[in-house]
Amino acid sequence: MSFIMRLLKSTIHPDINCFEIKSLADNSANTNFFIRKATRAIVLKGESILLLYTKRYHDYSLPGGGIDEGESNIDGLIRELKEETGAHSVKDVAEFGLYEEFRPWHKAGFEIVHMQSYCYTCTIDDELLEPELEAHELSNGMFPIWMNIHQAIAHNEETIVKSDKKGLSIERETFLLKLIVSELL
Repeated sequence: MSFIMRLLKSTIHPDINCFEIKSLADNSANTNFFIRKATRAIVLKGESILLLYTKRYHDYSLPGGGIDEGESNIDGLIRELKEETGAHSVKDVAEFGLYEEFRPWHKAGFEIVHMQSYCYTCTIDDELLEPELEAHELSNGMFPIWMNIHQAIAHNEETIVKSDKKGLSIERETFLLKLIVSELL
């Protein structure tokens, strides 16, 4: 399924130069990089938002993750919400926008990942079931939480400034939370 979604922001990690990105775009056979497509769920109740707290990185992020081979964005969104938060009866799914980033990849075989995060608003049933977190998510201390969105932004901004534990996604997540406040609240 191919479609155009509103581009929210495009970023290039400072460890990657613009010439590398241009060469990637000009040479689609380049095996130095890959595209990773993911979904991000925006679930609001007033000024509370369903987030994931990750102890390892000391940050709040939107629930979501990689879209499996052959899976639609919406199916991936519903699956990730269920796995990470226990959310069910996902309804009223609507496009919010695409956040793309080019950043280093620190696993064998690739140097750069073109991360495409497809963001959607949706509603869920009030009661969360038991999450089905993966081993690495559990070892990172990840858990779902309803959080005041303004407090989550303030927390992430403090982590960006003060913490050496921050992950690569905190800039994206904080940008998205601020955009949600300005456009949806």
